[in-house]
Amino acid sequence: MNQRLEIEAPGKSRHFRTDQEPSKASPPHPHVALRILRGVWSHRWRVASVIAALGAGIYAVPFLLFGPLIETRPVVRANFVQTVVASGHVEAPFRINIGSQITGVVANVPVSEGQTVKAGDTLIELDDRDARAAVSQAENVVSAADARMRQLRELSLPQAEEALKQAQANLVNAQQSFDRAQALAKDGFGTQAALDDATKSLDVAKAQARNAEFQVATNRPGGSDYTMSEMLLNQSTANLASARSRLSYTVISAPRDGTLISRSVEKGNVVEPSNVLMKLAPFGDTQLVVQIDERNLGLLALGQKAIASADAYPKQSFPAEVVYINPGVNLQTAAVEVKLGAKNPPSYLREDMTISVDIAVAEHPNTLIIPAACLRNVDIEPFVLKIDGGRVKRQRVKVGIVSDGKAEILDGLSVNDLIVPTTVPSDYDGRRVRAKIAAPST
Repeated sequence: MNQRLEIEAPGKSRHFRTDQEPSKASPPHPHVALRILRGVWSHRWRVASVIAALGAGIYAVPFLLFGPLIETRPVVRANFVQTVVASGHVEAPFRINIGSQITGVVANVPVSEGQTVKAGDTLIELDDRDARAAVSQAENVVSAADARMRQLRELSLPQAEEALKQAQANLVNAQQSFDRAQALAKDGFGTQAALDDATKSLDVAKAQARNAEFQVATNRPGGSDYTMSEMLLNQSTANLASARSRLSYTVISAPRDGTLISRSVEKGNVVEPSNVLMKLAPFGDTQLVVQIDERNLGLLALGQKAIASADAYPKQSFPAEVVYINPGVNLQTAAVEVKLGAKNPPSYLREDMTISVDIAVAEHPNTLIIPAACLRNVDIEPFVLKIDGGRVKRQRVKVGIVSDGKAEILDGLSVNDLIVPTTVPSDYDGRRVRAKIAAPST
């Protein structure tokens, strides 16, 4: 049914048709939306202030109700190793000074500083012409002395022995002739002249026999000629050995495996026995020499284990052990020299390389640990601030060892207690806070 509704108002009238059903509200005209945006923009500062106030209220409500948000550290249970940290350098237990045993001119230096050498490798060569000539001359003298000894054994002694046999035979004949001449002269059949000739021949035969015996004796071992020839052979042999040694001194070799850490010789230099030409750091046990503050002297002991690393290779560590503690303290540095042995050092270690060591001076297993930065009033009456029931509470503690940024707690705390770091003022005691748990420091 169609109806027409007329509404009159003062001054004018409006007519509405109801012959159609009411339709859905149409979107506002673009001009209307633009007018709204312009209105908001004209009051933008008021809008921003309202938003800021709402944000501050949202933040302030938990702050006022539950307190500020602070970062805490949990108490943990773990093995505590107290270490003394120091730096120093690599040093061989000893260094070998390389020099010449004779005076000579350097002919060649086939190695360089920093080079690794093995025992027997040639380090320096000297001019060896004079030494070789001396060896050749000594060999000739030895050959002559040896020939003299062979002559005694093979010629002189046999000749002397044959001459002795002949002299002994002549002596027998001379004795027999003397006996006959003496008997005839006694019986009156012989003359005195014959007896005198026989006596003379006997004396000559005796003298020849004695001389032959002397020749044999001197040519036999232990005799004067033999001893003299033997002495000459020994002396010439010794001279030859000396000459050969002198020749060997012209080549200076490495006495053992190691690294040449210094070299102060060049080709053409004249060297003498007093000169140190090179320095060799032998391979084997390596020592780490560090300086420890005297305040830590009471913590150190021989045999303590350590972990060492070279500054050039910080990610690679190796074990070491305390082998020496200097009994004296350096007056200028107030430090104690400590040496650590490394039995199987890594191959990259070099002499005088800078190293760092962590010496384990104490180990407490399964103990309570907190960051040392959470301790307060350590020197007088140590305490910490912990979270208890949403509030900060002052808690006295008994402290054990403190090392490497960690502290051992002997009494006063339990595992998983939340500790407030010293960045939070001590006057927070009793205040309500919200705890934010940080990662454990161990």
